[in-house]
Amino acid sequence: CLPANQERFANGKLVTVQFHPSAQVVMTAGHDRSVSLFQVDGVRNPKIQSIYLENFPIYKARFSVDGEQVIATGTHHSLFFVYDMIAGSIIPIPKVRGVEEKFLRNFELSPDGSFMLLIGTSGYLHLLSMKTKELIGTMKVNGRCTASAFTPDSSKIYSYSKEGEVFIWDVRSRKCLHRFEDEGSLEGKCIAISKNNQYVACGSSSGVVNLYTTDACLKENHPKPVKAIMSLVTSATCVTFNPTTEILAVASRDTDEAVKLV
Repeated sequence: CLPANQERFANGKLVTVQFHPSAQVVMTAGHDRSVSLFQVDGVRNPKIQSIYLENFPIYKARFSVDGEQVIATGTHHSLFFVYDMIAGSIIPIPKVRGVEEKFLRNFELSPDGSFMLLIGTSGYLHLLSMKTKELIGTMKVNGRCTASAFTPDSSKIYSYSKEGEVFIWDVRSRKCLHRFEDEGSLEGKCIAISKNNQYVACGSSSGVVNLYTTDACLKENHPKPVKAIMSLVTSATCVTFNPTTEILAVASRDTDEAVKLV
């Protein structure tokens, strides 16, 4: 196929490529301060529109679960933007009351569309209401949190620390239900939970991706991986399951062509 964004290549590094949850649309966003939408037909892939955020190199952008909004955080900002695609308006969210963070970069959206989780510094995790973008509550891991993932039913959050520990939180009470050590992890990088809630994948700086059963993660403090995937030689920076939980993609952004399907 032709490049998805052939009608408007980015002028800088792309940090996000994501398909729309219900339409044949792909979004790209990156350091050139813009978010672009393309109609994907595989023939021309015409550009729908681009929005430009002045002085705002984008760190991460995501479609909301209903596909009506795009949330974008910057590389060096404490504010984030909401692009309302229905109204065609760009809404800055300057300061969330109760969130004392110099930079807001990494975040996750819950699969049911209710919550937005901001991954702060010093181990703080801020749970926001997706509707109002207001703070519901804060959790804290020991050390620094590098990645988080919601379970498919949005009831729990798995947070992976830089020290290689995974904390499991109850979304309703914001209490820590359990914690376990990722085997052999020197530094946690990325985490994913399969859509059927059967597996948890943890990727670390050594390039090893450990695959666990969810049952073992919830019960044991030192669970044994079902499989350790060793095929990456640089830091694992992305793990993701396909919708039917039959394929796991592992990737490293530190070297070219470092994408493996397991």
